[in-house]
Amino acid sequence: MTSSLEQVTGRVRRRISTAAVLVAALALASLTPSLSADAQGSRAPKPTIVLVHGAWADASSWQRVIEQLLDDGYPVRAIPNPLRSLAGDAASVRAFVQTIPGPVVLVGHSYGGAVVTNAATGLPNVKALVYVNAFALDEGETALQMAGPDSALSVPDPTTVFDFVPAGPPTPTTDLFLKRSTVFTSFATGLDNDEKAMVYATQRPGAFGGLADQSATPAWRTIPSWYLIGTGDKIIPPTVQRTMAKRAGSDVTEFDEGHLGLISDAKTTTRVIEKAARSVH
Repeated sequence: MTSSLEQVTGRVRRRISTAAVLVAALALASLTPSLSADAQGSRAPKPTIVLVHGAWADASSWQRVIEQLLDDGYPVRAIPNPLRSLAGDAASVRAFVQTIPGPVVLVGHSYGGAVVTNAATGLPNVKALVYVNAFALDEGETALQMAGPDSALSVPDPTTVFDFVPAGPPTPTTDLFLKRSTVFTSFATGLDNDEKAMVYATQRPGAFGGLADQSATPAWRTIPSWYLIGTGDKIIPPTVQRTMAKRAGSDVTEFDEGHLGLISDAKTTTRVIEKAARSVH
């Protein structure tokens, strides 16, 4: 009799234990969707950062910025800027950006700013623009015009700052190379002499036409923008940059760097780009 009672009691206990496990499992299952949603929300894909270099440079000018962005988990593309004509350069960048799924933060340095200003107009996946010592042109303006009289490039005799290829009076297709003296005293301030020599040796020329072409409808009229101003810039004077940033309604940061601040202070440059990226939802 006692044995039979113990057997019944054991079966009851096992059933109770099984029921408790099922209740716990059901309770956990009911929580799983919300936990997954929270986890997915915290791991939302970051926007792709597309970096566009300016004249007398190439994509390698972004190397230090790229390294930091990659370390922080951002997908990055530093693409070639043809440096032939403003409309053609913008079309090239636009075609590339259209192939990227998801949101994009489009960043331009120097003349690259004029390019992204034209390339991004009307593109729904470009969520933020970042100007780094760059031209945020308005419709009808040119880079050479906006540089203004205080720019080291605005001189009575352009042959004192540029080498023309081919030689002779410039045409739209004439390549403009910076003279060594221009690189060392104006363009690459903030870098050491070895870095300046490398900039001079590896520069990609900008066609005269691109720098003299008029800008079309600017993307900054409809896309939020961030602007990093180098207070020591001798190519695009800081007063000019402030004017362009103000009319674009940009979020402005200033740093005590020259025109190549993206190299001499990559940390600040990256911080501004990531600030723009964090605004993208």
